[in-house]
Amino acid sequence: MKRLKIITFLLLTLYMQPTFGDNRFPMAIVPGDYADPSILRDGDDYYMTHSPFIYKPGFLIWHSKDLSTWTPVTRALSDWNGSAMAPDLVKHNGKYYIYFPSGGTNYVTVADNMDGPWSDPIDLKISGIDPGHVVDGNGNRFLFVNEGEMVALSADGLSTLSEKRKVYDGWDIPSGWVTEGKYLESPKLLKKGGYYYIVSAEGGTAGPPTSHMVIVARSKSLDGPWENSPYNPLVHTYSDSEEWWSKGHGTLVDDTDGNWWVVYHGYANNNHALGRQTLIEPVEWTSDGWVRPAASDRFLPPSATSLVTLDDDFESDSLGWQWTLWKDYTPSAISFGDGRLTLKGRGGNPGDATVLLTTAMHGNYMVETEISLYPESRGGLMLFYSEEAYAGVMADLDNIYIYSGKGEYSRIPNTMGGSFRVRLQNRGNRLHAYVSQDGDKWELVADGIDVSHMNHKEYKKFFALRPALVAEGDGSVSFDSFRYTAY
Repeated sequence: MKRLKIITFLLLTLYMQPTFGDNRFPMAIVPGDYADPSILRDGDDYYMTHSPFIYKPGFLIWHSKDLSTWTPVTRALSDWNGSAMAPDLVKHNGKYYIYFPSGGTNYVTVADNMDGPWSDPIDLKISGIDPGHVVDGNGNRFLFVNEGEMVALSADGLSTLSEKRKVYDGWDIPSGWVTEGKYLESPKLLKKGGYYYIVSAEGGTAGPPTSHMVIVARSKSLDGPWENSPYNPLVHTYSDSEEWWSKGHGTLVDDTDGNWWVVYHGYANNNHALGRQTLIEPVEWTSDGWVRPAASDRFLPPSATSLVTLDDDFESDSLGWQWTLWKDYTPSAISFGDGRLTLKGRGGNPGDATVLLTTAMHGNYMVETEISLYPESRGGLMLFYSEEAYAGVMADLDNIYIYSGKGEYSRIPNTMGGSFRVRLQNRGNRLHAYVSQDGDKWELVADGIDVSHMNHKEYKKFFALRPALVAEGDGSVSFDSFRYTAY
């Protein structure tokens, strides 16, 4: 994919949200649903990607110069089989690789440059999740997956040379800790000094707030034996009163000044609907070669990632970086012209319609767009979790439909005509919906729909509640000037 255009923003620190601007740790560096971060330092540059699940195109790659403020660069892949999650972004011998699991197997895509083009996914034909790449002292390449298993890779990293074998048993979670179970996963490896270090997740990812954690072990050999750190867990939520829940899935990274950090994900307290956000906090190495949490007074510039604009005037002839299609990659359903994006409809309800989504970055926000309706179509602006969970406004030329859940809606006559504006406000997971003929006078059509339950704990799949443009039926729907405003 070609490099995506990034809009420059001015006077960032004047508009910082409190969560992202006060330099507390953990610090959110990519807010919103950016789970399973995999981070790579490439000289003076840092790159990161996350789980795309079934949102396509996917594997959005972010770039930073300071580990704090990140801007999107490109999406590596347009399509794949299954739900892709927990990737590992690595560089080896001048090439870039993304290893990822999906559909019961593991894949790899490779590129000469971070901007791409990235290859079509190559099936490694091994089971397991959360792959982690490592190179031994002889230049041999290996891939770890969950449950402490390891497989040998070919020299080019594009195929396997052996069967999986178990080499690490994980860390015994203390009796009485409230977790989902052991669930040893997310192996991320590095070599430092005379040791290999494996950084893993345990405890389950989205159960009780205290479930997830980051653990560390080391060994002189990739085959083991592995010695667990006396400082385990490196990252953990100990109480549901903490700001961040279910902290885990960490990767260690050093900066250009020699400082070390752990990057991981977590839910904002009691807000699973927003998804797992990317967090960072400082760590340090002890004199005997273990990593542990470091003093929180280490400096990191305030993050401005949350100010990367999600607005779109649809003046381009291609999809902006902020947009993904739900489940099926169907670019033929999207067209542009006259400053409008047009979606070809399908299905008979929002759950099986054409759905184009963006990722909310704040707990409180407003989205707005102008909708133009055509015969045999129904269009709208929604908050969409999955086919089972969505809420918002849909309309055809006769009626306006206010959805409060799957298949649950009220209906009022459409007095707005074929073109009007829709505004959704998400205030602490309470949805307020408005419609307007002229963008000046607004009519409230939904007041306080509870959408807090539209999350993984209720509906599984690890998705998030996302603003979405929706088109259903046999016709088309056009959208003009999408706006996203945090407050």
